Amino acid sequence: MPAGAVTAVRDVSMRIEAGASVAICGPSGCGKSTLLHILGCVDTPTSGTLLFEGRDVRSMGESQRSTLRLTRIGFVFQRFFLLPMLTALENVELPQAEAGAPRDERRRRSSELLDYVGLAHRAGHRPSQLSGGEMQSVAIARALANRPQLLLADEPTGELDQATGEQIAALLDRVHQDGTAVVVVTHDTAIASRAERTLRMRDGRTVSEAAEQAG
Repeated sequence: MPAGAVTAVRDVSMRIEAGASVAICGPSGCGKSTLLHILGCVDTPTSGTLLFEGRDVRSMGESQRSTLRLTRIGFVFQRFFLLPMLTALENVELPQAEAGAPRDERRRRSSELLDYVGLAHRAGHRPSQLSGGEMQSVAIARALANRPQLLLADEPTGELDQATGEQIAALLDRVHQDGTAVVVVTHDTAIASRAERTLRMRDGRTVSEAAEQAG
């Protein structure tokens, strides 16, 4: 290892099944977000194996990884990252446009998704006209736009008050129940307890894993 190099994640072995619900927990700086970026094929591990639907991600070129992220993986972030000059509907359309979907198809899909997250009536509003919870709901709709198999959420309730955070957590529960695998990085034990599995990290390593009892 080069002098001064930092190993953010090490000795991690995990499998995310289709349709799973997993929470990744641990103190700040323990490697949670880095692990999420690796699972999302944003970062490529320097060693080990990373497979997505049986394909070796480390052997892919950047163009292949970009296509994989666009079409198979959805991302939700703490700070929403909606484009301020676009309406809610246009923000949800954007990844579909990048994937080459026809205009009529992406407009229909975006309208359906905004209705799914309870914001059909806010389709024409820009982010500055939305509350924090509404912006995160739009961000979830955007993440689902290309029908991903895996949804990754990095502290999705971190910018929200408790009541609004519960609403977003319930929406992520619904996404999971509808068949999408959901992995959430969170400091919030109440959010983590909703997952089927909880992976705990410390110093870049997984230190324990618990299966939650549903219901």
